[in-house]
Amino acid sequence: MKRILQLILTAGFLFGILVNSDAQTGKRSQPSNEVIYHVFLRSFYDSNGDRHGDFNGLRQKLDYIQDLGATAILLLPLYDADCYHNYFANDFIKMDSKFGSYEDYISLVKDLHNRKMKIYMDMETQYVTYQHKWFTESINNPASPYSNYLLFDDAAHTIPSTMVFGLRELNSYDGKVIKVTTVNLKSKDVLNYNIDLFKYFMDPNKDGKFDDGVDGFRLDHAMDKLDDKATLTNLLAEFWNPLIKELKKVNPAVSVVAEQADWNDYGYSYFEKGGVDRMFGFGLQRAILSFNKNQLKHKADSVLTKIPKGTAQIIFLENHDLDRLATLESNVQKQKLAASLQLLIGGIPSIYYGQEIGMKGKGMNGQYGNGDGNDIPRREAFEWHANEEGTGVANWYANTGVWWTQRNNKPNDGLSVEEQKNDPNSLLNHYKQLLKLRAVHPALANGTYAEFKNDNEYVFSFARTSDTQRIVVAANLSDQPQSVTFQEGKLKFRSIGKNIVVLNNRLELKPYEWVVWEVK
Repeated sequence: MKRILQLILTAGFLFGILVNSDAQTGKRSQPSNEVIYHVFLRSFYDSNGDRHGDFNGLRQKLDYIQDLGATAILLLPLYDADCYHNYFANDFIKMDSKFGSYEDYISLVKDLHNRKMKIYMDMETQYVTYQHKWFTESINNPASPYSNYLLFDDAAHTIPSTMVFGLRELNSYDGKVIKVTTVNLKSKDVLNYNIDLFKYFMDPNKDGKFDDGVDGFRLDHAMDKLDDKATLTNLLAEFWNPLIKELKKVNPAVSVVAEQADWNDYGYSYFEKGGVDRMFGFGLQRAILSFNKNQLKHKADSVLTKIPKGTAQIIFLENHDLDRLATLESNVQKQKLAASLQLLIGGIPSIYYGQEIGMKGKGMNGQYGNGDGNDIPRREAFEWHANEEGTGVANWYANTGVWWTQRNNKPNDGLSVEEQKNDPNSLLNHYKQLLKLRAVHPALANGTYAEFKNDNEYVFSFARTSDTQRIVVAANLSDQPQSVTFQEGKLKFRSIGKNIVVLNNRLELKPYEWVVWEVK
């Protein structure tokens, strides 16, 4: 059977093709298309000059995020905490004052919803600091109403249980020592508290409109057996599943994504036992960055095709716990190829702030003990300006340690919005153009994934199929030109925006080149 493949995209002619596509002339309906922008708020944009990113700063930059092509934002925890990343709460309701007021937060949420964007909140309620009310009222006091909210190693409640990695305290980048303990997720009181807490953030004023509430949650460090503690087992079925069911009674549209603690886990049990809607595709992230066809085939199949109907995988290249792509791979063409695979292969893409401009960052891997400063290089101030300094720069960690003196951000390094926004060949504009493509092609936004077989070990190709469209993507994973023949039959090419050389039904691809066709 002959297929006419309409070339709709190539790495070098993306913008011109988008302008001339049917979608740009209004002949194709707009598909539902979710793209998450993962924001480390403290480092994003400072609105009041205190060097800390904040709610109002993020509001001021929503135009930038929308122009990029994102339709949702994911924020790390916002609650009051001693750690700069806001995990390990002092108070789950009270928000970090550096981010702004509660009214500022509500204004941000409503602004996002007015723009038809979504907001997801990161939650980690498995731990609290020694400043939390549950701890201060239950330590040395077994009769406290909060006595069953936390784990203690003795009946007198004098020895709080350890937290993750068997630790009892963390060293903050600014010299503070932060003591943390583990919440008793087997307690019905704790489950009920979490149900009320999550419901509150879904609908703060309880009017049932949800315009002031989050659209979903990220569950950090979710585990079935938390930190290998014998008393905290079967949590997917006994804690997370009941919690999620209660949330969906309030708003069936709420979406919950869990971060599997074991990054080698595909997350199947979280879908089946925990009732979560989404998981993170760690395996596919590693496969994309391997630029290895066999790994990509295996991981894409496992991550994208074997999950329950109605669920999804978050497809990402970076997050706040990982070294940045531009540090791992300095070749910008390979960075562009990785982005192309991430945004076109399927699932729901998540772009970590600064990924789109090639920000660099590598964790210090415990070089400074168990201190949280080790991860600051992965979470540096967003580079708005060529000169590093300027309005809104959120370098809250300035002059606090080696993470400042050895920082990755440098003046005039080419890795800023100012330096890239007017360059059509920049990484930033590559992301914008890819996301425009997703937004106007239903198969790329929501289509299923399947391998599209070919005869070349260095060319990875796949098909995305929706009810109305089928699109094929082919990528040369090597630094050498490659010839490839697809195995579904003899193909005819009608190119748009670029002359494609096809000899004896073989397509020639330049090093790290990728192309996309619509199958008619």
